[in-house]
Amino acid sequence: MNGICTLANDTVYDQLIALLNSIEVILGSNIPVCIYPFDEQIEQIKAEIINRPNVFIYEDSASIQRWDEFMEAAAPERLNRKKFRLYGAHRRFCAFDGPFAKFIYLDADTLVMNSLDAVFDKLDKYDFVVYDFQFRDPTKVYNIQSPKLLEVFEQNRLDSEIFCSGFYASKQGVFDRDTREWLLGKLLSGEAEILYAGAGEQPLLNYMVMKTGMNSYNFGCSLPDDEKTGCSVTSPHFQTRDNILYDKGNRLTYLHYIGVQPDLIRRVCAGENIEFPYRDLFLHYRYLREPSKRPVFREPLKSYADISAPSLLERVLRRLRINL
Repeated sequence: MNGICTLANDTVYDQLIALLNSIEVILGSNIPVCIYPFDEQIEQIKAEIINRPNVFIYEDSASIQRWDEFMEAAAPERLNRKKFRLYGAHRRFCAFDGPFAKFIYLDADTLVMNSLDAVFDKLDKYDFVVYDFQFRDPTKVYNIQSPKLLEVFEQNRLDSEIFCSGFYASKQGVFDRDTREWLLGKLLSGEAEILYAGAGEQPLLNYMVMKTGMNSYNFGCSLPDDEKTGCSVTSPHFQTRDNILYDKGNRLTYLHYIGVQPDLIRRVCAGENIEFPYRDLFLHYRYLREPSKRPVFREPLKSYADISAPSLLERVLRRLRINL
C-alpha cells in the first residue's frame, strides 16, 4: 500500500488542515494519510480526523522510541527543546518503518498542487525521490567549514545530491537495524562534525541518504528547465488559477510555506490582518470545509516583513546576548 505521511502537533493545526484539504482536493479522499506525532500535544488533531476516515495517527510506540533513541545518539544537541523549536522533527523517520511500502512525506506547512503519481512512479527505479533546489545552498545541511566534509563526500555529490527534508518519497525498510547502527558508528567516529548545527533533522537525513549511497532522484536537477517548477513561498512569481499555482505556465507539484511561522498563521486565522506570501491560497484550503469560519479582516493590512523583523530593542539585546 502507498500513502502520504506528514508530521504534526496542535501547534501546526491550521497548516495541517490546509494540507489535508489540499490532499483531498488534488489526490482524492481515499488516499491514506499517516500523521507522525511531533509530540504528545495532538488533541485537536485527534478530534479533527474523526471526520477524515483516510487519515490516522501513527501509534507504533516501539518505532517512535527507536527513532528517538537514534536521534539522541546521532545528534543529542538537537533534542534540546529550549534551543531547537524543531526538536521532534526527526519523528518523520518513522515513515521508514511503516505503514506504507512506498510513501511521500510532506511537511505540515505544505499544500499539494498536483498529482503525485510521477513521484510514486520514480520509486519503481529509485529508493529516494525529492523535488527541490536545496542543492544550491549546502550551508543549511553541512558545515562547509569542516575539513572533514570533502573526506566524506566528493564535491560533485555536494553540488547535486543535497535536498530539503520538507518533501521526499521513499520506501519502507531502507534504514534497517544494521544500517542504522552502521550510520551511528560513522557519526560517532567523528563524521558528525560535518553536519550543519542549526537545523533539526534535515542535515542528518541528508547524511543518512548520501552516506548509504542510496539510489536517489531529484526532479529539480533532472527535469528540463522549461518543465521544472519552484516549490517555495519565497518565490514571488507564481501565478494562481483556480486555486492552483503555476510557474511560467507549469503547474507546481507542491507549495512549501517555509519560513512562515506557526504563530503568525494562528494570528491570521484568529483574524489579525497580517500579510504573508500566497495567503489567500492558504486560507482557501484551510477553510475549504468550513468557509463560514474564514476570518474577515477589519484592520489595516500589516506587512509580514514588519511583523517578522526584530525590533531595534531586540537587535540591541541580541548583541548584548540578553535573551528576551
